[in-house]
Amino acid sequence: MLSAELRTSFLSYFKDRGHHVVASASLVPTDDPTLLFTNAGMNQFKDVFLGREQRDYVRAVSSQKCMRVSGKHNDLENVGPSLRHQTFFEMLGNFSFGDYFKEDAIRFAWELLTEEWKLPKERLVATVFKGEAGIPRDNEAYREWERYLPTDRICELGLDENFWSMGNIGPCGRCSEVHYFRGEHLPCAQSPCLGISCNCDRYIEIWNNVFMEFNRDQNQVLSPLPAPSIDTGMGLDRITAVIQDAPSNYDTDLFRPLLKAISDISSASYSGFSENNPDQAVDISMRVIADHIRATTFLIADGVMPSNEWRGYVLRKIMRRAIRHGKHLGTTSPFLHHLVDVVVENMGDAYLELSQNRDSIVEIVKSEETRFDAVLTDGLPKLEKVLSAASTERRPISGDEAFRLYDTFGLPLDYLEDIAGEHSLTIDKVGFETALEAQRKRARSKQNFDKAMPKAFQFTSQGTQQTLNKLNDQFEGYNSIQTTGTTILALFDEQRKQKAELKPGTSGYIVLERTPFYVESGGQVSDEGSLSSEQGDGNALVTSMTRLHAGGPRVHAVKIEKDALREQELVTAKVDKSRRNATRLNHTATHLLHAGLRQVLGTHVKQAGSLVAPDRLRFDFVHFAPVTQEQLNLIEHIVNEHIRSDSSILTKTRPTQEAITSGATALFGEKYGDTVRVVSISDFSTELCGGTHCQATGEIGTFLVLQESGVAAGIRRIEALTGKTSVDYVQQRRSTLQQILDTLETSESYAAKTVTRLQSDLKALSREVDTLKIKAAMGSYEGDTKQSKETITKINDVELMVKKVKGLEKSSLRELADSLNNQLKSGIVVLASDTNNKVLLIVSVTDDLLDRIKAGTIVKALAPIIGGTGGGKASFAEAGGRQTSKIDELIAASRDVIAQLLTSDE
Repeated sequence: MLSAELRTSFLSYFKDRGHHVVASASLVPTDDPTLLFTNAGMNQFKDVFLGREQRDYVRAVSSQKCMRVSGKHNDLENVGPSLRHQTFFEMLGNFSFGDYFKEDAIRFAWELLTEEWKLPKERLVATVFKGEAGIPRDNEAYREWERYLPTDRICELGLDENFWSMGNIGPCGRCSEVHYFRGEHLPCAQSPCLGISCNCDRYIEIWNNVFMEFNRDQNQVLSPLPAPSIDTGMGLDRITAVIQDAPSNYDTDLFRPLLKAISDISSASYSGFSENNPDQAVDISMRVIADHIRATTFLIADGVMPSNEWRGYVLRKIMRRAIRHGKHLGTTSPFLHHLVDVVVENMGDAYLELSQNRDSIVEIVKSEETRFDAVLTDGLPKLEKVLSAASTERRPISGDEAFRLYDTFGLPLDYLEDIAGEHSLTIDKVGFETALEAQRKRARSKQNFDKAMPKAFQFTSQGTQQTLNKLNDQFEGYNSIQTTGTTILALFDEQRKQKAELKPGTSGYIVLERTPFYVESGGQVSDEGSLSSEQGDGNALVTSMTRLHAGGPRVHAVKIEKDALREQELVTAKVDKSRRNATRLNHTATHLLHAGLRQVLGTHVKQAGSLVAPDRLRFDFVHFAPVTQEQLNLIEHIVNEHIRSDSSILTKTRPTQEAITSGATALFGEKYGDTVRVVSISDFSTELCGGTHCQATGEIGTFLVLQESGVAAGIRRIEALTGKTSVDYVQQRRSTLQQILDTLETSESYAAKTVTRLQSDLKALSREVDTLKIKAAMGSYEGDTKQSKETITKINDVELMVKKVKGLEKSSLRELADSLNNQLKSGIVVLASDTNNKVLLIVSVTDDLLDRIKAGTIVKALAPIIGGTGGGKASFAEAGGRQTSKIDELIAASRDVIAQLLTSDE
């Protein structure tokens, strides 16, 4: 069976047994800031297991995209040397949320493996928890396996292998693994082989069934869960290797097309599994590239962009590691982007986001390859100097040196280690990590990254918490901005502690049974408005919105104005109409802008972030060059054309996968459930969106682009206005323009020419003033005999002119120095100018004196007097300083300084 057939077979098997097929979640866990990437099938069901979320099904099955490149699940360094490790893989999993338990989970596993997939029963081995640390032996799982296996193929293991925890506290349970015996023909260093406990490849774990049956509290006490659940995981890559009888994952149809493409590009050949493989280094590089291009393609498809921060940093590291291994294979030009199509062709049918974003993925990969080539071009000369110094001094490359090469020139540590190894040198990795962490702390401090996370809400009891967490999200804001007779279900004070009431003059949080208030999502900001009591005079302003927990019930942040509000009280919730309306205009305009960008710039354009506020919209998107003014004008024209068409905005709830398959655009950063709202604007724009919108495009009125800019590598930003805000902006600009025209005493059609003429006149006058200043300074030397004698002195046989001038810019001061130097024929000129509250110092030495004294030496001696530094050539040097009050002191000291330098030379 091919890998695609196995994936389909797995999903179909469980679908036929009452499991709801759930699409893979994004590799970016939008509701879990503690997790770098999705690393297990259960991640998207975490809140279901914790009782925070309820779904309309109790059985689920999925094929989940996973990345393991951080924390305890970090396989990055093993990829390449190992035949079994990957950064990206697919996790097949079936789940029960309080429905079936151990008996059915084990039966399903056995039937699928032996009856559907026809694996030899005699090659399967199961493990169960043996009992350890006060946790009892899993007798139930053992008895279930006895139905299918002889006892000599049921192994009992401890906490490390057969007990699973979601964290230090929370759901956990014993688990049961299924191992497959691949054969004694595979090598083993142990004699005899240790079986499933051995490190050889004879036995391989293919499936883990986790029985979530306990809850661990803060005192580490285990208590039974009210609804025991099932969480299983089986790597598609690994089971494919078993079914296809391949010696490793890389010898399956999941990787063979990639390895062939890499071979075609580089002319290298993949030898595959062999005890005496002469091309291990080649194979390692090919495996790294094959794994990393899969990870790269999927990460970019899910919205991750190469950068120097967090997820983007991991992606950049993976890409540059692949590029580096490409160079090991002899590639001399960008090649990685050519492999994207192989991944899309192989996996695009199962993961539609690959084919939908193919163009942008290729462009992003190509751009990063080009960027890295530039990094190497700039950084290699610096690296050669560091290598040379370390070799000469017979020492390791220091952590600070390595960090400077990384931080300034972008050379990754693993690349530095490779090159250093070729020169028989090592790198102080501890020192490098210390310097890197110090830089990260500085960056976090500078950008205010260390702000504390919001406090969790504190409930009066665990029962209350569970009840509130299970509330359905009763949002009525799509059809109305007011909800009458909605019950206050819970109140919290400003410290988020649950209270029975909130008194006047205080702030806090309120959970309502039903609400019209939108909570910030998809870039659209939260609503504001008011709550008013129906039983009394209680009144509160709603200042913002949040949730009890990620994905949980809506919470209204309030300021109580009049009388107290209490639990179970009925209130009328009313959204600020003008704010909501302005926000709606900007959200619909954002959809039009997105479609316009794709039409003008290309289908590679993809949203990378947005802000939809009442007063403006901001849209970040993937593109690799500044958008020209002509393109912006065309995009603006297209959007306004669709506004004038007054097209109806149609919204429809559809199954998520069906909507995506039909071509609706899914936006990065959004978490979609099984069903989604699809917002369509004629045949121009169709997007998955939970935000609020106009009823027709004509409500927007006008769309006006304010500016376009770059915010990161490959990411551009457009800011725009709509409706009344755009009209106000145009009127304000028109008023400003009229003031300028009145001041210039010209008309709008001649304004540009008038400004150009005035600028030309100003430059001419500035040049004339500078010339007069120079002539005035020269005149005092040429015409005033008394002043000439004061400014020109002799030190031994060397003439010295020291002069203080005022208001000369650097260029004019240089010109004056040259003129005075020419008139001296032989000597030294020292000029100091007070210009714009700064001191400019210039020293010039004629060529015949250069063997006795240097201008740079004089400047370095004089500059500290004015609080500055400087330097230059032997004949000409300059410095700057801010202590204008010390100019006279500098002038007075210059003769002594120069005399001392001339004397020391003699």
